[in-house]
Amino acid sequence: MSAGTHPPVAVGANPFSRWAVLAIVLLGSALFVALLWMIASGTGMGSANDGQAHAEGKGFNGYAALAGYLERRGYEVDSVRNAGALDRPGLLVLTPPAYADGEEIQKIVARRRYVGPTLIVAPKWQAAQPMREQQAKAKTGWVRLNGTVPPQWRGFLDELSVQITRVPGPRARWKAAGLAGVLPTGRAVLSGAGTGLVRIVATPDDKLTLAGYMDDGGSYPGLEDMAQDRVLHSGEDEDLYPTIIVFEPDLLDNYGMARVQNARLAEMLVLASGVEPGQAVTFDMTLPGYGRSQNLLTLAFTPPFLAATLCLLLAALVIGWRAFLRFGPPLAPERAIAFGKRALVSNAAGFVRRTRRWHLLGTPYADRARERLVQSLALPRNIEAERTDAAIDRALAARRPEAEPFSVIAGRLRAARRPHDLLKAARDLHALERMLIR
Repeated sequence: MSAGTHPPVAVGANPFSRWAVLAIVLLGSALFVALLWMIASGTGMGSANDGQAHAEGKGFNGYAALAGYLERRGYEVDSVRNAGALDRPGLLVLTPPAYADGEEIQKIVARRRYVGPTLIVAPKWQAAQPMREQQAKAKTGWVRLNGTVPPQWRGFLDELSVQITRVPGPRARWKAAGLAGVLPTGRAVLSGAGTGLVRIVATPDDKLTLAGYMDDGGSYPGLEDMAQDRVLHSGEDEDLYPTIIVFEPDLLDNYGMARVQNARLAEMLVLASGVEPGQAVTFDMTLPGYGRSQNLLTLAFTPPFLAATLCLLLAALVIGWRAFLRFGPPLAPERAIAFGKRALVSNAAGFVRRTRRWHLLGTPYADRARERLVQSLALPRNIEAERTDAAIDRALAARRPEAEPFSVIAGRLRAARRPHDLLKAARDLHALERMLIR
C-alpha cells in the first residue's frame, strides 16, 4: 500500500457553515417549543372519537355534528379538557355520562352563574361496539345503540325527576317555538319534570318536557319567548345567566342533527341563551373522562403566565443570536508570559510601563553600551568607569571631532526621568555605538 498525501486540516475548523448551524438550531428550538406546547395543551395526544357521548364523538350518540354546525354558523367553538377553562365567557355545553358525579356538575354550573349560560345535555343511550359482521363497514367511533338508561346525577338539581317514557305512534315527535320535528328512532323519550323547570321543548300533547330551563330569578328574554309554561320569577336578577337542560339527547346528538329541524332548534337554543354568532361556545370534555389537571407546562402557556414564557423565549432568541454572531472557533488567549528573548523584553517593558519606573532604565542601558564599546575597541576591562568613558571619548574624537562625547550622552541617559528624554538619549547612544563599531 502506498502512502498518500492528505491536505492539512485546520485545527478547530467547523464542518458546517454558519447558515447550516443557524437552520439546525432554529428548527430544533421550534420543535422543542412545539413539543412543550403539545404536552401542555394535549394536542396530538390521540383522538377522543371513542363512541361516547361528547363533542368529539362521531357515533349516533356523539355531538361532533352539533359542534361542527355551530362553528359553520359563525360561533367560536372549542372543546376543552382543562377544568380551569370551564369559566370562560360564552355558552358552556356539558355532556356528562349517565353516572357522572352530580356534585361536580353542580360546582361547574354554580361557578358560571355570573359568567355565562350553561347548556346540559342528558344521556339516554347505552352504546356498544358494532357487531362483528358490521365492523368491516363501520368507521372509527361508530356505535350500536343497545338500550336506554336515564342519568343518575345525585347532587345536581335533585328537585327534578328524569324518566324514560314510551309514547304512542311509530316515532316520538317534538315541538318548540315555531318548530316541530320527529325523533330519529323508536318511541322511548327521556323527559324531565320538577319545581322551577320551565318547558321550552315538549311532545305535541304537552305531557312531557324534552328541554327546559330553570326559573331561578334571572331575566332571560330569549328563553322566555320560547317558554311553554308560565314564568314565575322573571327579571329579579338581570346579572344571572340561565341553566338550560336538554333531557332528550336525540334533539342535539349526531343522530338527531341529521334533520334540518333539529339543527334549527340547536341554533335557536344557543341564541335564546344570549350567545350570538362570533361569541364562544365551549364543549366540556372533562366530565366525559378527558380532563387534565393543570401542571407547570399548562400554566406556562396560559395567561397571565404566557407573557413570562414569551419573554423567556425572546431572551433565549437574543442569546442565541449573540452566540451566532461570534460563530466559529474561539480565539486562543495569549500567554501572560510568552516564550523567547523578544517576548522576555516585551514582558519587561510592559512591567516597567505599568510601574512607571522610567529612572531605572537609563543606567543599565548606558553600562551595557559601555561594555559593548569596550569589547569592540579592545580597551582594558579592569579600569575605572571615568577612565573608560574618557578612552571612548578620545576614540570618538579621533573619528568625528564634532560628535557629542559618549560621557555626555551617557550622563543624559542616566539623568533622564521622562520617556521622551530616555528615548532620545538612547537613540543618540545607539547611533554613537554604531559609528564606533562600524
